[in-house]
Amino acid sequence: MQQDEEPRPPTPPFDEETARQKVKLAQDAWNTCDPEKVAKAYTVDSRWRNRDEFFEGRDEIVAFLERKWSRELDYRLMKELWCYEDNRISVRFEYESRDAEGRWWRSHGNEHWEFDDNGLMRRRDASINDYEIHESERRIGVAREGS
Repeated sequence: MQQDEEPRPPTPPFDEETARQKVKLAQDAWNTCDPEKVAKAYTVDSRWRNRDEFFEGRDEIVAFLERKWSRELDYRLMKELWCYEDNRISVRFEYESRDAEGRWWRSHGNEHWEFDDNGLMRRRDASINDYEIHESERRIGVAREGS
C-alpha cells in the first residue's frame, strides 16, 4: 500500500450493513463538494467512467470534480444502496444543482463501484441522466414547511 492510500473502512467483503455504511460515507463526502477530500476515497490509479468521460488517477479525479462543482452550483446528492457482493457495490443516486444562469437540474443514475482490500475504490462506472426542474420541485436537502 502506498503511503497516501490509508485504509478506508469499511473494507470488503461487504455485508448489508457495511455496504450501507460505505454508501453513506460516499454521499456525505460528495456533499462537501471538496475534490481533495472526495479523491482520498479512491486508489491513486482509480479508473472512472462518468457519462462519456473516461479517466484514471486521483489527479484526474480532482480535476474532474473541480470542473463539475464549478458548473453544478448548490449541489446536493442522495445515494441509495442497490446491491452488493464481495468487493462491489451498486447504487442508485439523484442530485440537484443549479447552473450559472440560475436554472435547476435533477440528475439521476446508477454507479457501479469496485474496491481494493483496503476499502479504496479502484473503479467507478457512472451512468447519468439530467433534466431541468423548477426550483419549487427541489426535494434533496431542502427544508419543506411542516417537515
